Order: sequence, then C-alpha cells, then structure tokens
Amino acid sequence: MACEQWAGKLDAYLDGELDAAESRALGEHLRGCAACAAAALERVQLKRAVQIAGKRYTASAELRQRIAMGPVTPYPGGVRYIFGRWRLAAVPVFAAAMVAAALSLYQGHQANERHRAYGELADLHIAALASANPVDVVSTDRHTVKPWFQGKIPFTFNLPELQGTEFSLIGGRVTYVRQTSGAHLLFLVRKHQISVFIFPEQRATPALESGPVNRASFNVESWTSDGLQYFVVGDASADDIRALGKLLQDVNHS
Repeated sequence: MACEQWAGKLDAYLDGELDAAESRALGEHLRGCAACAAAALERVQLKRAVQIAGKRYTASAELRQRIAMGPVTPYPGGVRYIFGRWRLAAVPVFAAAMVAAALSLYQGHQANERHRAYGELADLHIAALASANPVDVVSTDRHTVKPWFQGKIPFTFNLPELQGTEFSLIGGRVTYVRQTSGAHLLFLVRKHQISVFIFPEQRATPALESGPVNRASFNVESWTSDGLQYFVVGDASADDIRALGKLLQDVNHS
C-alpha cells in the first residue's frame, strides 16, 4: 500500500515539488523499498540524459545578444539621420540600453546555470539514496577513505574526525559533473544520508553562490577553499548540514 501511495509522487519528489514533511517521508521509504528506489533511479537517469541532450546545441553569445536586442529597423538617411543633432544625447542612452540588455541576458544565463548545476548535484544525491551500492569504498575510517581517492581525482582533501559528533562516515566514490571528476562522500546523521561533493573550483560547477540554500527539497551548504568547491547536500536539517559543513571547513582550512 505504501508503494502505491508514493508511486505517483516520485516525479514531484525529484523535481523538489513536495513539502518538507512529504519529502522526508518519501526519502525514508526509498531507503527501505528496493522497487521504489529502482523507479526513482530510473527517473534520475532519464533526467540526466535529457539534460545532456539539451546541451548539445547551445546558442552563441552573439545570437543571444541579438535576440535580446530585437530586430534592427532601418531609418531613412541612415546613421546620420539617427544621431544628427541629437547624437550627443542619443549615444549614451543607446549605450546604456545595450549594457542593460547584455546584463539582463548574462544574469538570466547565470541563474539558469546555477539552477542546472544544483539540479545535477541533487540528482547525484538521489541516485546514491536509490542505489544498492552508493559508494565504491565502504568504510567509517577517514584514513581508509581519503587514501582511496589518490590517483583517481586530480586533487586531495582532508576528512574531519567524527568521534564525539552525531555524524558517521559511510564511504565515498568518484563522481562526474560536466565531464569533471570529483569526490562524492556519504555521511550519516540520525538516519539521514548526506552527500558531500568536492570539485575543482570554477570548472564543474561555475557561478554557484556560497552559503546555505534550498534546492529540490534538499538543504545545500557550499563554499570554496584552496581552489576547491565543496557542496553538502541532504534532507537533514539545515543545522545538521551547516554543522557538517563547519567540520569540513575547519579541517580543510589552510
């Protein structure tokens, strides 16, 4: 009966359209139901395939600017007619309009990039929740997990000592976002799994704001340090996400 109750809400869950209570309840169900977890994983893979296909053809910056400006209407008398005696006043106005259009286009593009990047990270987290083997190195020992990544990714990082905290390390795996390799670590706090993603800065996930945000029903904490971007993603409370982020920031602070 539980499966029937949640089957129709999987798409809304993946798109972040459920309220917080339903999202947590469905997350708990996915961790204990292989059939629903497999269905969720299939949807995640389909979403990622659509995202990849959607990037095959991208309008050039010149074309986007021309669309934002609209069609150019010819005037009788050409340029002299337009500027004539009012050219000193018209040029600054025209230039300001050009800058405003370009800025609006750039900001819209940046917002779309942020939304897409956060969506990809949320999909990777959901795929881990739905997978029977979410990590390739399974260990609660940071001295086992960290060395496993050596030679597999082009950077290194430190893992915090979790003894005396409510967090425990599950393990990790190599992951990819936009053809850039990074580390995907899984932690556990009070039955909530939290993903930590680490990528080279400004390569895999450019233009993402630092600090706490909420995307696709997950809390996200992000920051940059020593050329790396860190992302903590999960359905745990914002306080738990922030606390784990603080542990990682402290141990990776140069």
